[in-house]
Amino acid sequence: MEKKAIYAGSFDPITYGHVDVIERACEIFDRVYVVIAVNSKKTTLFNESERQEMIVESLKHLKNIEVITHHKLTVEIAREKGAIALVRGIRAVSDFEYEFQIALMNRKLASNIYTVFLTPHEKYTYLNSSIIREIARYGKDTSEFVPKFVAQKLKEKFSQNQ
Repeated sequence: MEKKAIYAGSFDPITYGHVDVIERACEIFDRVYVVIAVNSKKTTLFNESERQEMIVESLKHLKNIEVITHHKLTVEIAREKGAIALVRGIRAVSDFEYEFQIALMNRKLASNIYTVFLTPHEKYTYLNSSIIREIARYGKDTSEFVPKFVAQKLKEKFSQNQ
């Protein structure tokens, strides 16, 4: 039986930290669904199709992934896809409390779907999409933190907004 997992996030934009966690998940699971989660509390820089394009391009070296978008609870998409796990990236202890609360709620909603916490390589622990957007907003090079295709999209997005 194929073991499937969900890795959900807003990916606005995808960073090398995300890529690292997804690569690790792909070593553990037969299929990983990278899910662009639509969070009603977040205003995004990139629309859903732009984020999908950046994720697909950034992960084209992985053969056991599928990139999808959803407007539901993550456990619902996990059920639909037959996933046994939700993968969550933990960069620091500060992430854990929030992620732990979500994991407990997901367990309450779907006790047969596990939450698996993965840490990115330590060189990516300080990265998050908000920081990357802020760096790009001021015209700084982001190619050390995000795939080249994404760095270019950030540059284009902020040159349009000026």
